[in-house]
Amino acid sequence: MDELAMLVETVEQLIERNNKSELADYLNELNISDVEELIDELPEFGPLFLETLTLKRAVNVFRILDFPTQERIFKKLSAAKIRELLNEMPPDDRTSFFSELTGDVVKRLIIYLTPEERKEALSLLGYPEDSVGRLMTPDYITVKEQWSMTRVLDHIRRYGGASETIDVLYVIDSAGKLIDDIRIKDVLLADPDKVVADLIDNRLISLKANDPQEEAVTIFRMNNRVALPVVDEKDIMLGIVTIDDILWVANEEYAEDMQRIGGTEALDEPYLDVSVFHLVKKRAGWLIVLFLGQLLTFNVLKQYESRLSTMLVLLMPLIMSSGGNSGSQASTLIIQAMAIGEVTLRDWWAVMKREILSGTFLGLILGALGFLRIATEEMFLTSYGDSWYLYGVAIGISLVGVVLWGSLIGSMLPFILRRCGADPASSSAPFVSTIVDVTGLVIYFTFATIILRDVLF
Repeated sequence: MDELAMLVETVEQLIERNNKSELADYLNELNISDVEELIDELPEFGPLFLETLTLKRAVNVFRILDFPTQERIFKKLSAAKIRELLNEMPPDDRTSFFSELTGDVVKRLIIYLTPEERKEALSLLGYPEDSVGRLMTPDYITVKEQWSMTRVLDHIRRYGGASETIDVLYVIDSAGKLIDDIRIKDVLLADPDKVVADLIDNRLISLKANDPQEEAVTIFRMNNRVALPVVDEKDIMLGIVTIDDILWVANEEYAEDMQRIGGTEALDEPYLDVSVFHLVKKRAGWLIVLFLGQLLTFNVLKQYESRLSTMLVLLMPLIMSSGGNSGSQASTLIIQAMAIGEVTLRDWWAVMKREILSGTFLGLILGALGFLRIATEEMFLTSYGDSWYLYGVAIGISLVGVVLWGSLIGSMLPFILRRCGADPASSSAPFVSTIVDVTGLVIYFTFATIILRDVLF
């Protein structure tokens, strides 16, 4: 029996005996991740677990649950427990929870907050959705330039318990403007007579409250920080964003990108919690667009109908798949590079030059293999007759053109979408493949009719 199964069995026995005291002791000894797994395994007892846990641990468990589970549990909690949870939750986690709820529900829950917490919650909810302002917490430690190390440490002892983190301290002036940040390590190792100004290195990195959350993920990744300050347009400090919130954002962005790359809209809930109707709605749009795009293939084939030979038709899948595959490869690479900040809009020309070179070389490799395939078949089966080498040249040159074109389409489409304000992940593999399939046929038949005109006509 694995560890989780043993936990479930033990908890079920405690619930069956109705021993709440022993259940509370047992749950409070577990890691919060273990309690979260218990809620997944025993969802009907989720409210009981939160009612039983100590307040601090209940908050820590609640904040790591996915939203559908949070919502389901919240509906069954007592009013007293709801009030305690909401007032004890870190402001950033509470804002994240509120932002998933409807306006009417938020209005009812806001009433449970103390006047101070209510003011804080309304302030954070005032920032645009998916902005850094929605992630920040106002619980942090600030110090002044003229303070000595002794005064800084006294200040931390007095107010550090209410701070999200004390790893970093923030230096502000009398107007609240952010000057710099200093590490607690430097404070602890400094001479007690030194002042904060002596530790300032002027290498401040900060976020703007209205910046997109995606940009914050990139900045955290590039600078190896556990927390970053958030300022307004006048550099007045508003709050901090911590790495745990950024990891949640990065995970959500990754999930959305993977869904879009697969040719579907991003799901707002876990897959198994989404209704079949909602799932169909999310997937139907892209399928319709892709279907209409593939209908253009019929028009291309009709245009070249009188010039098609049986052998050219049989070789069509070879051309279409090669172009689609090269386009999908390029698109995936560029989307990933954009997501982690390796490539920006300004790099489009550098990317195009690289893709022209790589697409040409890849096309030459596949073109040579295509020619070799026809030569080998002719050697054993004589399928093409005396003009076999013309078919080989047509296939070889077509593959160079189609693979090069696919690489260019796949690499440039994310830039075009980003420039238009859309998500680059929307240039998904199916979308790129559809475009390259249609245009690739035009390239193929154009080269084939030119090279094989004496054979076909």
